[in-house]
Amino acid sequence: MKILLRLGSISKVLIKHGFKDVSDRLFKKSETPRKYKARHEFVFSTYPSPARLRMVLQDLGPSFIKLGQLLSTRADLLPPEYIDELKKLQDKVNPLPYKHIKRILEDELESPLTSIFKEIDPEPIGAASVAQVHLGTLFSGEKVAIKVIRPGIGKKIRDDIRLMYYVAAKIENNFELGRIIGATGVVKEFEHTIFRELDMYIEAGSMEKFAQNFKDIREIHIPKVYWDHTTRSVLVMEHIEGVKMDEVEAIKAHGIDPKEIAMIGLRSFSRQLMDFGFFHADPHPGNTIVMYDGRVSLVDFGITGYLDEEVMMQIAKVFLGYAEHDYNMVIDALLAAGLIDEDHVDLYSFRVDLKDLSEPFYGRSLKTISVKDVYDQVISLVLKYRIRLPRNLLLLLKTFVQTEALGKILDSDANILEVTKPFATKLLERGYNSERLFKSINRELHITGNYLKKMPEFAYQILRQTAQGKQRLEINHTGFQPLESKFEKGLNRLIIGVVISASILAAALIMNSGQKVYEFSFTFMGSQTISLTAILGIVGYVLATILGLWLIISIFRSGKL
Repeated sequence: MKILLRLGSISKVLIKHGFKDVSDRLFKKSETPRKYKARHEFVFSTYPSPARLRMVLQDLGPSFIKLGQLLSTRADLLPPEYIDELKKLQDKVNPLPYKHIKRILEDELESPLTSIFKEIDPEPIGAASVAQVHLGTLFSGEKVAIKVIRPGIGKKIRDDIRLMYYVAAKIENNFELGRIIGATGVVKEFEHTIFRELDMYIEAGSMEKFAQNFKDIREIHIPKVYWDHTTRSVLVMEHIEGVKMDEVEAIKAHGIDPKEIAMIGLRSFSRQLMDFGFFHADPHPGNTIVMYDGRVSLVDFGITGYLDEEVMMQIAKVFLGYAEHDYNMVIDALLAAGLIDEDHVDLYSFRVDLKDLSEPFYGRSLKTISVKDVYDQVISLVLKYRIRLPRNLLLLLKTFVQTEALGKILDSDANILEVTKPFATKLLERGYNSERLFKSINRELHITGNYLKKMPEFAYQILRQTAQGKQRLEINHTGFQPLESKFEKGLNRLIIGVVISASILAAALIMNSGQKVYEFSFTFMGSQTISLTAILGIVGYVLATILGLWLIISIFRSGKL
């Protein structure tokens, strides 16, 4: 009954904002979509009004507002005017009375507040649909920010997500737009992200990871987490004194150079991207505080992104390719990262469009670049070539734009490619050092050994399925050459395959053996350690390879390959 009432309220909101046709097609069963389409001129196959869509999500409540905020980051799905409109969605709500917050805190911390906090300000410094934040002071005198998840919000979001799946399925069945953007997939992504935001342990863990990454970098400060007072619904962290990063006059009033603050922000972004592969994905002015001693502090780690090492390497190549005007390097990196498919994308046209997009921005400082123009042109390229970006790369793109926008606010004359270039170069050098190469070779050999060990099983399965009629072998004769020549060619090729397989298998088994005999050290690109077992394995591999090459050359000379 409750679900039906909620569906009814959704229908009323749609009708209120001029989507009566949409409401009828979603919730009325009297007519099939095909009949409806035949009788009505309006078909929701194109994008609706951006403002009306935003107002619908606003009126549907906190969960749908959060969904709209997620959609505002999916520039690969929606046109720019929708992204700009959905960014206006605000989930500020009236704060819960302090008596409710006090009860939640005491239940979560299992102690009277008077035994933990010297004082707590009953007026929150921020209140949203998911949580609100109060300032407090510990008995040690340390000032803290106390983030409290609203009671019952988890259950409400779960109920709304069930409705979202229902509505998304209806949208995909009835509207071309739903099939284009993959409405059900968007809800699934929202479900994954929203529950991470509700878990304060995850946010606290992200803060700790950032603190560890930046422990030796004085210009960046990460708030301390008070784990003894943190639970799944409560996060107690150091309160940062300072001014927001976009308050330029206030920054100057404290004797701090805004341009240097911009450089700190750009260097921080480069380190997150190229050194750590873990980045703060929402660095807007409210989450970036300039401390009175000139340091920059990042706060609110509810949205973060990860990049694996391979993606980090390809992004580094993209940055270096841009810095060197080497578009072949850029495209090779995009191909290696799996972002473009050369079987479905005209690489020549893509390269031309990429160059046309990029060349006008070379050598220019942040002051002379319109961030919105860059962002819109990149997204137009994504949409034109139907590139579906993974969520973390979309977060990265959004973070890049926000970071660049902050630099522009601070009147920076820095060039972001030049700032990032040293970090990208360092990352690529780190990726090609001897230790990593040995690890990579060892990993590939281990994988090859596993494949070879499974080959007999695969052959057995193929033969068994063939005997059962599940597989079919076809033999096509195109001519009858002398049988002896055919047999000899086949035997020679078999011998080559056995020799090569034996070489690889022997190397994989010996070099991955846990038993090591007589280890000794030597100096080559740093201190290295190798065992006699590994040397024997390598020598055996080389000898087997030489014999295999000799056999191949012999067969070539015989002219019977």
